[in-house]
Amino acid sequence: MVKSSAAERVLRFFGLGLARLIYRVTTTGLENLPEGGFLLLPNHITWVDAIVLGLASPRPIRFIIDAAVYRNPFLHPVLRAVGCIPITSRKAKDAMRDAAARIRAGEIVCLFPEGELSRSGSLLRLRRGYEIIARQAEAPVVPVWLDQLWGSIFSFQGGRFFTKWPRSIPYRVTVAFGQPLPAEAADIATVREELLKLGEFCYSRRPHLRGHLARACLRGLKRNPFRTAITDGLDHTSLSGGKLLGVAVALSRHLRKRCPERRIGIVLPPGKGGIVANLAVVLAGKIPVNLNFTSARDSIESAKEQAGISAIITAKALAKRLEDFPWTPVVIHLDEILPKLKRGIIAWWLLGLVTPSGILAGLLGLPRVGDRDEAVLLFTSGSSGKPKGVALTHRNVLGNVSQFAVMLDAKKDDVMLASLPFFHSFGCTVTLWYPLIEGVRVASYPNPLEAGKIAALVEREAVTVMLATPTFLRAYLRKAEPTQLRSLRLLITGAEKLPDELAKAFEARFGKEVLQGYGLTETSPVASVNLPEPKATKPGQSVQPCNRLGSAGKLLPGMAAEIRDTETERKGSLHDTGMLWLKGPNIFEGYLNAPEQTADILRDGWFKTGDIGRFDEDGFLYIEGRLSRFSKIGGEMVPHETIEQKILSVLSATEHSERVMAIVGVADEAKGEALVLLSAMDVDLPGLRAALSEIGVPNLWIPKVVRRVDAIPLLASGKLDLAGCKALAAEAR
Repeated sequence: MVKSSAAERVLRFFGLGLARLIYRVTTTGLENLPEGGFLLLPNHITWVDAIVLGLASPRPIRFIIDAAVYRNPFLHPVLRAVGCIPITSRKAKDAMRDAAARIRAGEIVCLFPEGELSRSGSLLRLRRGYEIIARQAEAPVVPVWLDQLWGSIFSFQGGRFFTKWPRSIPYRVTVAFGQPLPAEAADIATVREELLKLGEFCYSRRPHLRGHLARACLRGLKRNPFRTAITDGLDHTSLSGGKLLGVAVALSRHLRKRCPERRIGIVLPPGKGGIVANLAVVLAGKIPVNLNFTSARDSIESAKEQAGISAIITAKALAKRLEDFPWTPVVIHLDEILPKLKRGIIAWWLLGLVTPSGILAGLLGLPRVGDRDEAVLLFTSGSSGKPKGVALTHRNVLGNVSQFAVMLDAKKDDVMLASLPFFHSFGCTVTLWYPLIEGVRVASYPNPLEAGKIAALVEREAVTVMLATPTFLRAYLRKAEPTQLRSLRLLITGAEKLPDELAKAFEARFGKEVLQGYGLTETSPVASVNLPEPKATKPGQSVQPCNRLGSAGKLLPGMAAEIRDTETERKGSLHDTGMLWLKGPNIFEGYLNAPEQTADILRDGWFKTGDIGRFDEDGFLYIEGRLSRFSKIGGEMVPHETIEQKILSVLSATEHSERVMAIVGVADEAKGEALVLLSAMDVDLPGLRAALSEIGVPNLWIPKVVRRVDAIPLLASGKLDLAGCKALAAEAR
């Protein structure tokens, strides 16, 4: 082991002693550090990452740094004394040889493999230089994750370094050292995977995840009690944060007395009523269950029965329209009950204005810890059968809200459109709980299909953030004017794959880039998202990629991923195509009363998504399709969505405002499965087959049967109704 010089020991003693006054570093995985020399590979978040690593490591670390920084007259004496290794692009090999020699001599050498500070908080592309050093040194590689540094004054959070107040002093940081990897096994896909797993390990242990959803909402609303929290797009009335809290608290007191059951159903569209009802149920210590009132009666009955619901909150106007809805014995109409609670509303509103959050939470009897207790119950869309109950915990919702908040990086003047139904996981977490907790203003509209009216609302309220599904975007192409959407800075789609042609058509008409995200009800729901590409500040300057057409974006902070074989479940490389498995604080903990279904898709915290995917070297996730949207024909996996896009292309039907076709797999004795094309437009099958063959589509992929239908079955969210499609396809066969 190489001994440190006297100058280095003095610098470490005083420098790290000073740093300890500012940072409180919790270190895990020290037992993973080899005794001899090795190469350390951390993520790179702030200008002080090296200091934090120095606090975490029991031994001195030799950092490889840019030669321009090394030669800085103020820093050079210190950097030379602590053994830093300067590197330039012209003499990179010399620095690598020096680093390898020091590792062979028993020292720890650290290289930041991203090569630059992250401007988004997410992991960048890893550069291959570390592989050369590790192989020359014939030494192991140790990944290490620095957690909670994003948001410090030395990070780029908020779009700037330094010019912001520190969140706390001392500043708490976690450093996690991973298992050493042999040099020959430490390729960039493996190192990225290990770094993401360390990031998930750290994030999942953050204290705020043990909190309670009700307390988080209370703090969020009290942060700006006089600022508008929600504007209703139907009647253009609004509620401030303080008034919203007062109404919800008063209603929660009533619910505690009238509804002894654990779960309460909610049948309301996005709007003031829906937000008040959900918040009141949580403040009452109950679990909100937003029921999909657009579903078939038997699906609603199934959800009610599974959840054990005997009371529903709704409004009279909506109840009159839902003639065939299976109501519970107890139905609470908001428009009837809230006027009776007027005195209580005023009292709680005034009390909320003058009472600190902690004291008010105590008066309301809100638990401090929610953690893994059920907070919200949602039901899957039932696209492939009976809806399943997805019990999201406080940890899940708080985790996904905090993850999304990092990626969105909301501005003070942001206004979010809330038009997705709250029974949809995307609408529930992102347009209900996220704004309440983070203090983002909401402009709501009850029907996402009324694109013309929503576009007018966007213009009137200067909406900056819109969340939609690709199906709903098609309506804007027909009914919205370009000037109506000019205030948008962020437009994100989810729930189904975004066709490239739709994204290009939308951008051409409105001048707004459509960014695709990915998630499932079981992931609370957001798992990955694309973000706007940053603009270069200088001519020719390269920027860190934040979105990629055709991808679902980068994973949210605190999420890890694996790609496994669809049949054997053998783990492969992140760059392979296979079954996507995810892990993180936003992964649910099981289906309601369905242990066998849960065991099939949850293993040691890892969630089998049912989607076929892969990652590129920059960390962008590509979803090739759901496994249920593949057919195995003659031993080959055939992707339905790819075939649909090919067919739309050759028929010049990509600009239809509605979904006009769907490929469905049906049983076939000869080859296992056969393809049926459901089409809402007339199709010349011989001509289609010839056109597809001409552009190189394999014969195995070309459907031999077409079923003409009036409309392609869709769910309320705009997603394909797979069960309905399979029934139509079976009839065609």
